[in-house]
Amino acid sequence: MIEGLYKTQRIYVKDPLADGMRISCSKEHAHYLLNVLRLQEGDGVGLFNGRDGEWDSRIIEKKKKACTLLVGERIREQTQPNDLHYIFAPLKRTRLDYMIQKATEMGASKLQPVRTAYTQVARVNIDRMVANTIEAAEQCRILSVPMVCEPMELRELLTTWEPDRRLVFCDEAAKLKNPLEALQAIKGHPVAVLIGPEGGFRDDERECLLRHPSVIPISLGPRVMRADTAAVAALALVNAILDYEDASSY
Repeated sequence: MIEGLYKTQRIYVKDPLADGMRISCSKEHAHYLLNVLRLQEGDGVGLFNGRDGEWDSRIIEKKKKACTLLVGERIREQTQPNDLHYIFAPLKRTRLDYMIQKATEMGASKLQPVRTAYTQVARVNIDRMVANTIEAAEQCRILSVPMVCEPMELRELLTTWEPDRRLVFCDEAAKLKNPLEALQAIKGHPVAVLIGPEGGFRDDERECLLRHPSVIPISLGPRVMRADTAAVAALALVNAILDYEDASSY
């Protein structure tokens, strides 16, 4: 069963999952399974909903624009997602898509857009971000889809901060020291990672961050990175320190 899992297309559904249930696919899923992948009756599809684990299913009814799946056995138990928040200033569409997908792949459990003085994108499409998290989870064998939040102001975020959660602040102005040493302070705590806008943080925002008791500033090195690249680098460092068991994917 596990060997076959890697070859089976996975889709995220909102329905509860249990042995013997019938799932009517959405129009989008039906189109993808039948017209893009050209699956036939009897072909297997992996199902997950972020609550009940991952289940094997088979196409039992195929129509022109619809199909029905019969749920079989559970092939993976549901696990708790990593308690890792990713906080970011929104980017333009294509690069934001990439960043959301990579943050999902890197194990983020919550995605929080923030508005800063130099944020270049005033509005974000929450539905598009959710769609990107689902696509990344489907492709990367992840069992849980991160929560996507409405944007908020940076100062509001800091004012309402959970005292025990460490906030890893990727500070372009930080002295070049070993970030892995600085990140030792996150062990044993829930964690969030903050990546700022392309223009960096305004001086008063940076001072506010550095004064905050939960903030751990780190440098990502001497290279100037795009925000989407910095996201991957920072999340990889945090994962290396926390040594998360890969609870949500193989």
